[in-house]
Amino acid sequence: MSQSPQADKFILQICHSYYDPFLDCARQYAVLFKDTPYKVITVFLSGKADPNIAEKACSDEVIFLEYESKQLSGLKINIIQSIRKIINDYAFVVCIAHRAKPTYVALLATKLPVISIRHSFGDFDRVSRRLLVNLFKSRVTILAVSNAVRNEIRQHLPKWPNEKIETLYNRIDVDEVKAHLMSRTQARKKLNLPANAWIIGSVGRLHPDKDPKTLIHGFAKALPKLPDNSLLVLIGKGKLESELKNLIKDLALTEKILLLGQIDDAKHYFKAFDVFALSSDHEPFGMVLLEAMAANLPIICSDCGGGAEVVEEIGALFPFGDSDVLASRLIEVVEPSKKNTLTIPIDIKLNTQFSDISAKNTFWGLQSVIKIFTRKINFK
Repeated sequence: MSQSPQADKFILQICHSYYDPFLDCARQYAVLFKDTPYKVITVFLSGKADPNIAEKACSDEVIFLEYESKQLSGLKINIIQSIRKIINDYAFVVCIAHRAKPTYVALLATKLPVISIRHSFGDFDRVSRRLLVNLFKSRVTILAVSNAVRNEIRQHLPKWPNEKIETLYNRIDVDEVKAHLMSRTQARKKLNLPANAWIIGSVGRLHPDKDPKTLIHGFAKALPKLPDNSLLVLIGKGKLESELKNLIKDLALTEKILLLGQIDDAKHYFKAFDVFALSSDHEPFGMVLLEAMAANLPIICSDCGGGAEVVEEIGALFPFGDSDVLASRLIEVVEPSKKNTLTIPIDIKLNTQFSDISAKNTFWGLQSVIKIFTRKINFK
């Protein structure tokens, strides 16, 4: 690796891996620096080198360290040494680290200010993680993907000023996502779904955290008041698959509830649905909600975690695990007299809160970010 010109200013971005959804997370933060004096060098700790992945990361350079997952546990000395070698080749001004392990590596391998991106609940349940960030408090800023996650972190770190633990929502390239959406007819044909069906769609792992059982029970209760051609379609796979199949059989709904399994680029098929439903327990954010918004779908979401923040003003909520209220929300979609009136159009919500452009404006307006990029200190 050749020495880069010292006139350039570089951002180091460290990601655990590039597996969904973290490749797009890397992209989201790389594009924050588009049309700025800064160049982004993204490092993936694990995962084989792949030119297609490098292109999708939207960074000025992508480095694949290709460590195995088991090598990312423990003290991570080899990884720290690898990052230190990279540090010597660039004039970095800040490090963006996604999740706990990359933050750990960034703090021990560099002297840079670190923006630690937190994507889930429970990140600071461990005492060791709280000790680490407190030890390096002077150079750590934490950005959470939702207010719900942010508030939990603030509870774990009560002595930190609020400006050091802020929210920067996940987002999408709205135009790009919309450009790749298949039409209703195309999507249904690809998914082998009936052209004339009324379809409730859901995308996510078949896991207890996603609570697909409540979705199935809610659909079953609503079915008598839904159109005769109604279907519930679940895209995804997971540990509950066998159990859900048995539940569907017990409810005598094998013709009405379809488990399609894992489908690559599922976001391209969202127009196959008439309504999108998410029943997750404490969803930190819910990227699928943005994809449903891009398809301009009515959205029903459990009232917990970051998902409730995403659909506020443009969707319907139900208490987590409450299949009765969920059934009512499903019926409201098809009964004009009971439909919820949107406070604002879905497109406006998407573009003003969850687009790359809106995120860029928010990021550069955060007090902690302003302080980092206006310091006259050489952190290298």
